[in-house]
Amino acid sequence: QVQLVESGGGLVQPGGSLRLSCAASGSIFSIYDMAWYRQAPGKQRELVARITPGTTTNYADSLKGRFTISRDMTKNTVYLQMNSLKPEDTAVYYCNAVHHTSFGDFTYWGQGTQVTVSS
Repeated sequence: QVQLVESGGGLVQPGGSLRLSCAASGSIFSIYDMAWYRQAPGKQRELVARITPGTTTNYADSLKGRFTISRDMTKNTVYLQMNSLKPEDTAVYYCNAVHHTSFGDFTYWGQGTQVTVSS
């Protein structure tokens, strides 16, 4: 079982940048697909970006070019670099870890970190 703790959220002006971090502990970090999701008020949680242990990445189409996901295996941490932020990026951002096994997928979530984009 893995524990996930997000950090780096906050208030930023439109056009600004933030980097979110998600520190993983309690298990072998390298076996997990890691992802960032977000949930805005009144909306469903949506995938932002995902990165595999082999560092293959995929992104929500609307966010390509502005957001970058990465992982540091030495620090058991996954990052989300967010640039050119817009008010519509305001949401709670959640870190997600998935371990794919022959018995099924084991999914874990962090507690979330608030990102607010406003002038």
